Amino acid sequence: MDSVVRREEILKLLKRRMSPITGSELAEKMGVSRQIIVTDIALLRAKGEEILATPQGYIHTSTITEKDYMTKIVCKHTSDEIREELSTILKFGGEIIDVIVEHPVYGELKGLLMISSFKDLDEFIYKMRQTQAKPLSLLTEGAHIHTIKAPKKQMLEEIKNELLIRDFLVEDN
Repeated sequence: MDSVVRREEILKLLKRRMSPITGSELAEKMGVSRQIIVTDIALLRAKGEEILATPQGYIHTSTITEKDYMTKIVCKHTSDEIREELSTILKFGGEIIDVIVEHPVYGELKGLLMISSFKDLDEFIYKMRQTQAKPLSLLTEGAHIHTIKAPKKQMLEEIKNELLIRDFLVEDN
């Protein structure tokens, strides 16, 4: 299969799937290395395809439904409290889409999280520990923004209230 046909197949696969697929899975399906998949994804993006790289794999934005309510929240806490903060959002029916920090030189830095289950959270924490990666919020002394979503607006309010009780939510006074 030549590279043009392979990229067309990758795009078809991404547009059909409702969940992320890893670069390794794509490489196996296409019979190429993961690095070739990374290059293919970059070329597809350069042509205007909206493909997100999440911790769980690649996903095409056309498969993301907008039936949920979304909001941005400002939080502040230590690195040791990440699991508690994200668990709180999940416990009240939310999903964590991303984390955003404001950098004085680079401006807005965003990391896609796409954490929608406790399994996703466990995998995220495991990867952070295994790679010894530092959270983006270290750049801003713990302050950061999350985009979160939930099926009902009331659930977002419950999440915010619980984060406030736990002293994670920064309120606009």
